[in-house]
Amino acid sequence: MAEKKSTKEYIRAVGRRKTATAIVKLVKASKNTYTINGKELAVYFPTIELRKIVSGAFEEANPSEKFEVIVTAKGGGIHAQAEAVRHGISRALVVFDAELRAPLKKAKMLKRDPRMVERKKFGLKKARKSPQWSKR
Repeated sequence: MAEKKSTKEYIRAVGRRKTATAIVKLVKASKNTYTINGKELAVYFPTIELRKIVSGAFEEANPSEKFEVIVTAKGGGIHAQAEAVRHGISRALVVFDAELRAPLKKAKMLKRDPRMVERKKFGLKKARKSPQWSKR
């Protein structure tokens, strides 16, 4: 049996923040809709603050088209995932229209946050915390 492939054109981009990663697909649609890991935006990101972070890229860039946003997010916490989704949407919008780069760059939405937890070293309790020193 031959599998039927979807012929929908989409723009793919990867967004990251700390250890969170979001693979974003933008498909042209009649209105902006979000699907994150198979759930709606309001279900996956319950607070208004997190939803504003995710939709911030569209508000800053104000593209001429509307998109269906399909995201696979993993790693990190919920806040880092929201910012990773925003980073991915921003990168995908720049691929869609290079003129959107200036407003997104000015809003610092194209910059990846590289900070990560430092690894624990042997002989220490944490990454830098050493055991209590005793004189005798």
